Amino acid sequence: MKKKGFLLIAASIFSVLLLSACSDEKSSSTSASEDGKVQVVTTYSIVYDIVKNVGGDLVEVHSLAPVGSNPHEYDPLPEDVQKTTDADAVFYNGLNLEAGNSWFNKLMETAGKDGEDAPVFLMSKGVEAKHLTTKGKEDEEDPHAWLDIRNGIKYAENARDGLIKVDPDNKNVYEKNAEEYIAELQKLHDEAIEQFNEIPENERVLVTSEGAFKYFSEAYGFQAEYIWEINQENQGTPEQITRIVDIINEKGITGLFLETSIDPRSMNSVSDETNVPIMGKVFTDSLAKPGEDGDTYISMMEWNIKTIKEGLTQ
Repeated sequence: MKKKGFLLIAASIFSVLLLSACSDEKSSSTSASEDGKVQVVTTYSIVYDIVKNVGGDLVEVHSLAPVGSNPHEYDPLPEDVQKTTDADAVFYNGLNLEAGNSWFNKLMETAGKDGEDAPVFLMSKGVEAKHLTTKGKEDEEDPHAWLDIRNGIKYAENARDGLIKVDPDNKNVYEKNAEEYIAELQKLHDEAIEQFNEIPENERVLVTSEGAFKYFSEAYGFQAEYIWEINQENQGTPEQITRIVDIINEKGITGLFLETSIDPRSMNSVSDETNVPIMGKVFTDSLAKPGEDGDTYISMMEWNIKTIKEGLTQ
């Protein structure tokens, strides 16, 4: 994780890059008027995929945080600033996801998209937010709403509404795309409930590195346990390791799960201390690379459902 000194240096470099990018018109930039597509920027890969499904061939989408990276804290590149400045619409998760180092707010200000009427759309609008439970952080929202597929449906609805607002001439297309996509999501949500109902309730304990599965656990009848609650500088401390080891031993937990975007060392330590195996990797903050299992929102959730079901029934 970043240290304070590095953050100050990075912030200075970031400011210089922003000013440079805004003053440098790139000849390779493509605007909606040149190719007819709505130019969209999203903050990370999951929002990217949902917007792309709703927008279809009418949109060209750029994700700021690349696949496999941590959207909690991100340092935008000059290319990101230029694309955000030129974008017809920006979609972000909210719920405190993009709050690290205030990078998102700084980017919107620099790109001239911080006004009341700016085409910046909150994907988690309408979601009933859950909050952190760590002492001193109780007022902070947990951002991982998309892990409940019902919230993924809300994201699709908000993507639809945002695209219609910036491109009303194609309202019927966005509505049709959203309707078909939401039907797929609803079917997957129903299948998840059916699959997880086959696991006895007392065995539905999901142990991960980060406490990202609160929304998921409420939706599908799990108890969520974790090493640390939210990605931050002091994750995987000896105290956190000891706490989760005690929980695992007390509850007789038989399987652990590791997130694809998380350093495995802390969970490996927990596994070694408890002799409880890591049963598989699950997706939280990022899709998989294109062409791999989990490279779309639907396929990542399918992967999670299958991995957790199999891991807890072996």
